[in-house]
Amino acid sequence: MSSANSLSGLMKWLEREPWSSAFGEVLLSHLEPACAAAGIELEELPEIIDEHWASVLWGCAFEDFLTRELAPEGNAVDDYLRRRGWREGASAKAYMQGLRASTMSLYEVSEVRPGVSFLARDLVRGGAPVRISERSATQSLKQWDRVAARVVALRDKNVVGGGLLPFDHDRADELGALLRRLGKRPAKRTIALLREIHSGSDAAELDAALAEGRGLRLAAPLISTLWLGDLLDKLMNRRLPELRNSEGDELVFIFLRYRLLPGATTARVRKALDRVPGLERDSASFWNWLGPQGASAKPAKPKAESGIRLMSTMTDGTVVLGTLELKGKTLVLEVNSEQRRERGEALLAPALEGLTSAPLIERQTVEQMMAKRRPQGAKMPSSGLPPEEERRIVHASLDAHYREQLDQPVPMLGDITPRKAAATPAGRKKLAAWLKLLENSMGGHRAPDPMAGYDMAWLWEELKVTDLRR
Repeated sequence: MSSANSLSGLMKWLEREPWSSAFGEVLLSHLEPACAAAGIELEELPEIIDEHWASVLWGCAFEDFLTRELAPEGNAVDDYLRRRGWREGASAKAYMQGLRASTMSLYEVSEVRPGVSFLARDLVRGGAPVRISERSATQSLKQWDRVAARVVALRDKNVVGGGLLPFDHDRADELGALLRRLGKRPAKRTIALLREIHSGSDAAELDAALAEGRGLRLAAPLISTLWLGDLLDKLMNRRLPELRNSEGDELVFIFLRYRLLPGATTARVRKALDRVPGLERDSASFWNWLGPQGASAKPAKPKAESGIRLMSTMTDGTVVLGTLELKGKTLVLEVNSEQRRERGEALLAPALEGLTSAPLIERQTVEQMMAKRRPQGAKMPSSGLPPEEERRIVHASLDAHYREQLDQPVPMLGDITPRKAAATPAGRKKLAAWLKLLENSMGGHRAPDPMAGYDMAWLWEELKVTDLRR
């Protein structure tokens, strides 16, 4: 990201008319639609999203303005260099001219060298990844991040502009599809949105740009709008994603506490539970309630299309429906949905008749469970091991976890195993997206976290898809 100092003269130039008023309109086109949708005033924005992101969005609008032609004045960069270019060095002029010709697009990040550079692959226009020289942004970027930015080709290197917006993978997929359509035949609602955003522009010129496949050049305000709208929604409407268990039931943590009746011994309760079909004893006081014997962990067809499905399994892949623990004179059944509570009660009722009272039932939502979590900023308790030994053990456990995952169904792969997905061209494409998502998530761990630095390259090699790791 080039230093703002190299553009300071040009920024001052834009304080003059007619550039000042024209830039103000462009800035509004980047910020106003999302603010209006969120019901906030523009003046409130820095306080809500913080000064840093407000500055980045200003940079997105500024760089967009540098690409525009204003009738009859022309382009601001051309005007500035014609009148004040003698004040600027060769590198600053080259950077301004590069921004003037640039197009904002969506990129996938890889091979990050902190403080030095990263590779960027254009997810809209395609082509091979290009090496970007960059210092500050590489300190936070990680493998397979998705960012909207302007890549500027200088004589000896590529750099990015100051308006760099990070997108999560789901939003990036949506944005990428929209931007690719702009280069072909945009949907009517996309055209309508572009016309609204560019309301101050010549309508015939806008239509001509779309007809000629130059829609991506017009998309910068749309990118800012989508990014800002998503951020405001997350900040102002904080909510958890919809969570469901493997059978598609809404996730609720339920504890059924059975009190042993006078005269009932723990030995009699153990004996009764050992005879219940589907219960498998793990210790003298703990049982797993399992799905149909020998059934794999492939989830049932979900009852709702939306939401994240969570699943607990035994080492052989059998689904764990709940757990039972005998604690003194209390037996506790724990399940994660109302449906499983009803089934669990019905399963245990005949075995526990005459041994326990009716259960006391406690329910906790996901939000309530999270409220009991460790205070923010609290440190994990030390294992007492040297850091390198702790890191070795954690990485070994991750190896074991992911090796087991290769033979488990994955919803993102269409509920088939990664090994099966690797056998077809369509499956390999989904597999690469899944592996990138895993690797991107793992890249969020930083030292001294023992999970930091875990290398997932072996997974690509094991599945023979290393050619897609680019």
